[in-house]
Amino acid sequence: MRLSTIGAGLIACLATNVAATALTYKLDANEKACFYTETKKDNEKIAFYFAVQSGGSFDVDYIVEGPNAKMILQGEKERQGDFVFTAQHAGEYSFCFNNEMSTFAEKYVDFEISVENEARTAQLPSKQGTSPEQTSVLEDSIFKISSQLSTISRNQKYFRTRENRNFSTVNSTEKRIVNFSVIQIGLIICMGALQVFVVRFFFQGARKGYV
Repeated sequence: MRLSTIGAGLIACLATNVAATALTYKLDANEKACFYTETKKDNEKIAFYFAVQSGGSFDVDYIVEGPNAKMILQGEKERQGDFVFTAQHAGEYSFCFNNEMSTFAEKYVDFEISVENEARTAQLPSKQGTSPEQTSVLEDSIFKISSQLSTISRNQKYFRTRENRNFSTVNSTEKRIVNFSVIQIGLIICMGALQVFVVRFFFQGARKGYV
């Protein structure tokens, strides 16, 4: 019972120390979209992940800026990215996606922004008979599990992105095959009609010569 109480407290303190936002956004052609998060303390960790799920060449421009418009990350024509950086100063951080390079193609972008306090300062529930060593071991185990779950989640997102891109490639290839087949059938019909016309023309010319 004591262990379950401590475990529940650890999970609760982890939940309060992490703020995450995961969204899928439709980025229209010639559009620039920005999203914001705020850190309340210095030296908090910010994790930023994005992946273009569909549209165009599966690429997008991005820029991350901190307080006072200080550039932190920037990239052009990137398909996906996974970054973790330390926010040295408290304040508002912007995460912008730019699709101005595309004239017609709209794109769907999955992204996640999470803010985590590096310091583990939450108060754990105390109970008689519980040693500090037990609390420390449980705390380390919980944080390791949290890290492993985060890694699994990111791997799942990566494979999902790969699956969407492969599906789009297969779909595009199928459309090209169908279009090529239709054109080929049309050419065969045209060639057959032309051959019939030429044969009839020669036969009609031969009959006139005999008359």
